[in-house]
Amino acid sequence: MDFETTLITWLPIIFFGVVIVLLVYTMRFMPRAKPAPVVKGSQVEVSWDDVAGLDEAKEELQEVVDFLRNRKRFERLGARVPRGILLHGSPGTGKTLLAKAVASASGANFYSASASSFVEMFAGLGAARIRKLFEEARKNAPAIIFIDELDAVGASRTGGGFHREHDQTLNQLLVELDGFNARDEVIVMAASNRIQDLDAALLRPGRFDRQVNVAPPDVAGREAILGVHTRDKPLAADVDLDKVARQTAGLTGADLANLCNEAAIFAARSGVQYVRFTDFEAAMERIVAGLQQRRVVSDKEKRILAYHAAGHAVMSHLVGDLFPAQKATIVSRGQALGYTFNTPAEDRYLHTREEFVDLIMVFLAGRAAEQIVFGRITNGAANDLERVTDIARSMVFEFGMSEIAPSRTMRADNYALSEETKRLRDSEQARLTDHAYDEAQRLLSKHRVSLDRVAEALLEKETLDRSELEALLADVRPESRSSETIGTVRALPGRD
Repeated sequence: MDFETTLITWLPIIFFGVVIVLLVYTMRFMPRAKPAPVVKGSQVEVSWDDVAGLDEAKEELQEVVDFLRNRKRFERLGARVPRGILLHGSPGTGKTLLAKAVASASGANFYSASASSFVEMFAGLGAARIRKLFEEARKNAPAIIFIDELDAVGASRTGGGFHREHDQTLNQLLVELDGFNARDEVIVMAASNRIQDLDAALLRPGRFDRQVNVAPPDVAGREAILGVHTRDKPLAADVDLDKVARQTAGLTGADLANLCNEAAIFAARSGVQYVRFTDFEAAMERIVAGLQQRRVVSDKEKRILAYHAAGHAVMSHLVGDLFPAQKATIVSRGQALGYTFNTPAEDRYLHTREEFVDLIMVFLAGRAAEQIVFGRITNGAANDLERVTDIARSMVFEFGMSEIAPSRTMRADNYALSEETKRLRDSEQARLTDHAYDEAQRLLSKHRVSLDRVAEALLEKETLDRSELEALLADVRPESRSSETIGTVRALPGRD
């Protein structure tokens, strides 16, 4: 037998032998579906007392606790607790904390997994892990299965492409949610920051049929959360948690926990025995504006910064209690050479069109002050302009607060809009901001003496707190401009 014949005879055998070896090697080292770690409910280190500022969500979830502790009371009336409970809301609002508290209060076994752990490159492995997770939970019922970041596996199937592993994993989760019987004592809880991206099949009744919105806390909730995170911290007599809560509008529970920790760190650096109110203020500045920088700023630039910050502070005073300035400084922090720290006077959920215009004026007042005093503008208003653009876009695109479409939204993703309507929409947005800029210049020019006074004080002290700003502006009466603003905007011609 010659060489060519031998090669033709043995080559297929060698090829299939190599394929078999590779398959065996792959199967040996391929990840397998392992049981999820379980924590006994009594061992979960979170209790209801650790969850503050979420009273509505706690009331919703108390039913789950009652069911797992006394299910017969529900069964007598033919009631059943929802099989799936979806906690949704902004990051850091306490969704995972709530799930742990439910497990602790009910005494149920707690299975926690991230949805991303179900998504693998190997087809079928994610589905196998879900089956294993639910099998273990049923064996150890009563149990709570908590799936964090549900959108990683439950994203909507829009038909834009076929992803075999993702679809298999999602389908398996849907099957398991349907597989509970009346005697199962397993409740699935999940958390997501993007409920709008979840597949509709997950949200129908019988699966994740109860949705709990975990929103950022109001002022009373923030005070309660601060109380939880300062229980183990010695506070000085001047610390008023209500005052801290009122200066932290918009912060989530995670933000407030970080604030308390940063305040304790500042106190430790200072070598004091108690956490003082000034430590909380320093921590807030650290979180909002970043670390203090040791930049060398020329006298010319420092003067521009002083008038820019003074413009914001004076305009905040002129629009009343809408957005009061808590502090103005020309000390560099993070990327900012200086800043004015404003917080809402109270938690507000509804704003008028005129109030939004006032808010735009506050943000544009720094640039307006530069124009008035120096006759030119700088790049220092970049962040202000971003926030102004966001507000004006929301007014026109979402809130129906434009002159051309006061009864409908004009979202940017609405491709049914004509080109003419899109042009008018963009023109209306520009008209709102340009009018607010003109009004800011008019009011600051009218109160030029007060603007100079605040700027000179900043050049002298570098930082002014709210009491100092109020003293400097004590002779300036806030101007209520709501009716004037709406009338002026309607009379203002369009701009090219």
